Amino acid sequence: MKTIIALFAALNLSTAIFAADSGTLNVRDFGATGGGVAKDTAAIQKALDTCAAAGGGIVVIPDGIYLTGSLILGANTTLQLDSRANLIGSGDIADYPLEQVRWEGEFRAGHRALISVTNATNVTITGGGTIFGPPIELSHLRNPRGPVLIELASCTNVLLENFTTQYQQLWSIHPLLCQNFTARGLTIRTVNLNGDGIDVDSCDGVTIERCDINTGDDAISLKSGRGLAAQNLARPTQNVIIRDCRLHSSIYAAIGIGTEMSGGVRDVKIENCVLSGRQNGIYIKSREGRGGFIENISGENLTILKSPTFLGIDLMSKGIQATDPVTGDVAKWPLVKNINFKNVTVQDVRELVAARDIPAARSMSGFTLDNISGTCVRGITLANATGVKFSNLHVTNTDGPLISTNNVQVASAKNSTASNQ
Repeated sequence: MKTIIALFAALNLSTAIFAADSGTLNVRDFGATGGGVAKDTAAIQKALDTCAAAGGGIVVIPDGIYLTGSLILGANTTLQLDSRANLIGSGDIADYPLEQVRWEGEFRAGHRALISVTNATNVTITGGGTIFGPPIELSHLRNPRGPVLIELASCTNVLLENFTTQYQQLWSIHPLLCQNFTARGLTIRTVNLNGDGIDVDSCDGVTIERCDINTGDDAISLKSGRGLAAQNLARPTQNVIIRDCRLHSSIYAAIGIGTEMSGGVRDVKIENCVLSGRQNGIYIKSREGRGGFIENISGENLTILKSPTFLGIDLMSKGIQATDPVTGDVAKWPLVKNINFKNVTVQDVRELVAARDIPAARSMSGFTLDNISGTCVRGITLANATGVKFSNLHVTNTDGPLISTNNVQVASAKNSTASNQ
């Protein structure tokens, strides 16, 4: 506490701003009005800077409407949004300076996020408030990219919990090159193309749980860059758990894996989730020139609602080509193996599995479906795969055969039925 008092004296601030012995700061004490008209950027940033300079603590955003430009959080900082606190991104592009970002798989210039955290440890954003992104005049910007809502780069021990976000036409939350990232109890709403919910990008140790995400693009996307540079960087997204979530996409997939996956995606568990999407419940996607790998993806106890497919796999044609594509007759294709799902219920799904677009030059190896039940129009279409196992597949309202394959080695298929009702 003496260190904090000395710091405040040096800054000519009252020690009363820090709640006694608690390490808690209130942005109102730094001049934030919360009136929603004048910008509170400088006052909020001053509170955040004071907190970081003191070695960390809690910065409270009390009830109110806070119009703000880009904010920077430091290490050991908790940003606490009270239940009726609303952060609203300003519509002035000058409030979001340009910096290097990874956007669509490559590093390039982009506008800094509304909330930006870089090279920090022990960062928390929490509370029952809401964060609104900048208006569409900024969010639709490309080359350079507009400001995403929350961006965390090269951070360790990050917790985002219990708040709500609303945005449009751009990513909401983008952890990049992070370790030990947790998103818990979030409510995320976005609309329009590129309106992803959470884009996990070359991160290790990720937990996303008890989140309600309804988006205009992938609700959750797992990425690791595109092209040779990303493959050589060798920073996969790995050790990911997605559980107890409700995920919906009005355009693409509830969970998208790729297309930017040249650094690899592996060891992903999806558990106890309800998924729906305009195109797919889960979509594994890539193209030539990506290289990389997708491996050890598993799902259990899932419900898929009113989606064109439960599982889509397209490794041949999805995504923008990299400026430095991976070359080679085989190496240019992603290596995909060990994709396993069990205990899945589908309701009003048009196609159970659509996996016909897999390159013959690099077949998928290890694909298991066990205990899949419910209603769909068509069954499974699969090409160029080895080590395939089907068991306990029981679906109704199926048009055509349950399983259609091309150049597939089925290791076993047992106790599976389809009936037209």
